[in-house]
Amino acid sequence: MIDLFGGHPDTTALSDVSDVQFLDTTLRDGEQAPGISLTPEEKAHIARKLDDANIDVIEAGSACTGPGERETIRRVTNLDVSATVTSFCRGIQNDIDLAMDCGVNGIDLVVPASDKHITDKVGMSREENIQNTTELVEYAKDHDLWVEVIGEDGSRADIDYLEALMESALDAGADRVCYADTVGHATPDKTLEVVSTLSKLGPTSTHTHDDLGLAVTNALVSIAAGADLVHGTINGVGERAGNVALEEVAIALYHGYDIETMELDQVYDLAQLVANKTGIPLPPNKAVVGQNAFTHESGIHTDGTLKDDSMYEPYPPELVGRKRRLALGKHAGRAGVEAALNEHDFDASEEQVIEIVNRVKKLGDRGKRVTDVDLLTIAEEVCGEERDRRVELLDLTAVSGVNPPTASIRLSVDGEVRENAAVGSGPVDAAMNATVEALSHEADASLESYRVDAITGGTSAVVTVEVEMRRGDETVSVTASDSDITSASVSAMVDAMDRLIADDESAVIADD
Repeated sequence: MIDLFGGHPDTTALSDVSDVQFLDTTLRDGEQAPGISLTPEEKAHIARKLDDANIDVIEAGSACTGPGERETIRRVTNLDVSATVTSFCRGIQNDIDLAMDCGVNGIDLVVPASDKHITDKVGMSREENIQNTTELVEYAKDHDLWVEVIGEDGSRADIDYLEALMESALDAGADRVCYADTVGHATPDKTLEVVSTLSKLGPTSTHTHDDLGLAVTNALVSIAAGADLVHGTINGVGERAGNVALEEVAIALYHGYDIETMELDQVYDLAQLVANKTGIPLPPNKAVVGQNAFTHESGIHTDGTLKDDSMYEPYPPELVGRKRRLALGKHAGRAGVEAALNEHDFDASEEQVIEIVNRVKKLGDRGKRVTDVDLLTIAEEVCGEERDRRVELLDLTAVSGVNPPTASIRLSVDGEVRENAAVGSGPVDAAMNATVEALSHEADASLESYRVDAITGGTSAVVTVEVEMRRGDETVSVTASDSDITSASVSAMVDAMDRLIADDESAVIADD
């Protein structure tokens, strides 16, 4: 069996690789995923965070898309970031002109590489494609642009032709060429063959997709085969199954081979930002940045983790800007419950801890995941203790007979009375919007989920509302019951917010 990372004549052991750079295409390839449309402000925000994370090249968009996209790219180029800022360009001179008009440092010039794309899509001959590529590279270099030539559908191209195409690009002055597994078709052995061939010609990049679940593997194989720049997106967003997730490549290189790429402590904040702006939430089991990546519920795992942080984790969560969490549910054990209570300086007797564990397990048996913050409510009930609230609901008024529906709310926040009004698609939406505004954005919490269940029948039915809110790595699920769904919704939201900040004395809820 071939060792793809050092035992093959065309590879280098990854432990011997000294430098790997990243090109982030979240703002271009990532945005091409269905349903994503980023505003100029959002792209600029993400670009700034990418630069803070030490990403080497930021592909800001495709200037040929239209005036709006060009304005967006200009917003990024005006940030004065350290990264090289590029625009994606087709094999058309006008695309290069449009990119230059946006003030980019360079271009990612995509030209067809497979016969499917050369003849069926573009309608050229192989020879015409090479000639066109050569002329475009020379034109771009004459205008002092950094140029990377991407052979589109390179994983399905005739390797001899792809070699000739990329060699002609480098001879014309291209700074580097890129192997593109455009449709996520390639296996690791195919990737090794193609990238090792191209890397002998000159600086080579790799662009992998995850259609076969092999994006990270193919990126690592590419590096072993000589590629020194990896294209990818944050969270792996992108068309179909997505691009390779840069944060996964980064941690694999660092943890497995001591290769430093991006600033790892920036990873989680960047992942949350992209998830929020794109509207694509992070799967709980997502590597590195998923909610469950550093969460332990099983009693055996929790006990082991408490004895040795590395017992059930490959690397410490702090490395990627995370915190370890001991979740509680049906699998919780006494050690985990006691540890969670100790984290909040909550004292309970041996008998009380046993009762708390039993209640936690019963809650878990009903399919509910109990967070550390939820645990405190149970503990307070068992121990008969009261806590000092920081956020309290004083008054709520919602009006649905107007267009749009409106709501006003009065809260006590750290002893200060706050009043806010808002509109929404319905009275519940308006009331929750008013609550968010009253708490202000400084509270830095978001609504993760919202569920309503009727628990009695008839027109005066009592409903139970469950909301889950998140603040950083902390989540809390709170339920509230009332015959008025708006009141129940706001009560649950306020209680959740109060729980999230209760133990954080540094949390400031500023009045906007």
